Amino acid sequence: MKAYLANGLFSIGDRLLNELLAKELRSAIPTLDLYVPQENDAINDKQAFANSLAIADADMEKLRDSDVLVAVLDGIEIDSGVAAEIGVFSTYNRPIIALFSDVRQLGRDNQQKINALIEDGTENQFIYRNLFVVGIIKRNGVIVSTIEDVIENVKKYINKEEV
Repeated sequence: MKAYLANGLFSIGDRLLNELLAKELRSAIPTLDLYVPQENDAINDKQAFANSLAIADADMEKLRDSDVLVAVLDGIEIDSGVAAEIGVFSTYNRPIIALFSDVRQLGRDNQQKINALIEDGTENQFIYRNLFVVGIIKRNGVIVSTIEDVIENVKKYINKEEV
């Protein structure tokens, strides 16, 4: 089975998360052929040069060949590259497992938070994700909040494929 890991790759935090997520997926699912764009130095060694067409062609090929997309939704907004990868991958009708670990998801049942939002829209204690992107993910996948849940859902998909 082939998987594609979509996340930003320019900050230390993004690169460390990508390394951790890739390590955990590969450890838990040794048969998984995981493509991590930041590991592709041909297009992502920022000391070298790759033009937009080279980057698009390389990543599109890997998206086309993948059975599942693991996409990270963290950050102030969904990374624009990740949103594009989700959009492209959704056209293949294959599962998307999205990781959204932002702690502002917690307390959704806290009535004080809900009341504060109702009384004053600027008291939004929750986080917004683009609903179009969320809808695309939900059509063929799931949004989870932990790395363990990502692994569990990728395993579920592998088990469905083996049946």
